[in-house]
Amino acid sequence: MSPRAGSAGLKTLAFVESPVQLLNVLEWAHAQAPHTQEGPDAGLTLVVLSPIDPMTRGQLRRMSELARQEGHEVRWEEARGGAMAPFHTIGGLTGMLRRADRVVLGDPFSRYVQLLLTITKARDLVVVDDGTATMEFVAQLASGERLVRWHRKGGRPGPRDLIFAPVSSSARRRLTPGEKRRVEIFSSMPMAQTPAGVTVTANTFAWTRFRFGPPRITKGADMVGTSLVETGVVDGDSYLEAVRSLAKAHGATRYFAHRREGTEKLHRLAVETGLEIVRPDLPLELIARRGPIGRTILSFPSTVVHTLPLALSGTEVRVAVCDIDPAWLTESASPRAQGFLSGVTGTARDVHRLSAVTAV
Repeated sequence: MSPRAGSAGLKTLAFVESPVQLLNVLEWAHAQAPHTQEGPDAGLTLVVLSPIDPMTRGQLRRMSELARQEGHEVRWEEARGGAMAPFHTIGGLTGMLRRADRVVLGDPFSRYVQLLLTITKARDLVVVDDGTATMEFVAQLASGERLVRWHRKGGRPGPRDLIFAPVSSSARRRLTPGEKRRVEIFSSMPMAQTPAGVTVTANTFAWTRFRFGPPRITKGADMVGTSLVETGVVDGDSYLEAVRSLAKAHGATRYFAHRREGTEKLHRLAVETGLEIVRPDLPLELIARRGPIGRTILSFPSTVVHTLPLALSGTEVRVAVCDIDPAWLTESASPRAQGFLSGVTGTARDVHRLSAVTAV
């Protein structure tokens, strides 16, 4: 157990829906602990709003075990287990929300989280990274825009968006600092602009480095998968050809699949590229830090081009990122997709930038 575990603060309630969010809550708690004056019994209650996807659930189970080992209380909620599940979940959490002094959340775009924010009276709100979406959240908060995920921006709001609009607007107001509300963003992502009054704290992945590694480094290259095909941004055939070209050029042998990548797509990748498909049971930052890991890690624009250099700081591992060719984008991709993805790559520190490979 970390010697600094269990001191993230009395009545601190954290909500997570993905393994990466949970990891970053642990990083926040680790960074927060030295600055608190609470006794050893002070702690963090971590609420997992469990999704349906089996891969995500499996990683969340493993991350929950790590959280308990660090001295934190974990409450698992089957938040999507049927039509009545949201009502049971919210009803069961209402008392805790109203008593909480601080609320930590991983996805301000989540409708679930936005609804929970309308209940809490906490004066201290903390947003931890949910990948590159944090960059878009900060930009939208600074400009006063409505909260919309980057790959959906530019399209017309659907009926559900319109119905939920009052809740989303309320959540945005609560995430705006004021005289009686403190807002902190704990992030490893670059911030083009900081919203007025918001405290930004750097996530250096100190807990990950403290808890794991250093890794054994192999001579070859590993590749990191992306869910850009699943989110409708990148064409599937173009992505497969790009992966094949990139793997051949750099001698990659393993492909670490994103938890949202489909089985059929991954089978096709294995057959047509010869890559060994690895389904990680933990976030890639922890997998890489534990090792073994290739001396070169190849990635397309994604969160890991920002987080892996931090998690692997002090090692000889090189992270290389390949740009997305505009020709790979689907017709339904958001008009902002290319600019956002280029920004993800261009703002990454300590990575080697590769030109987009040709996808025939």
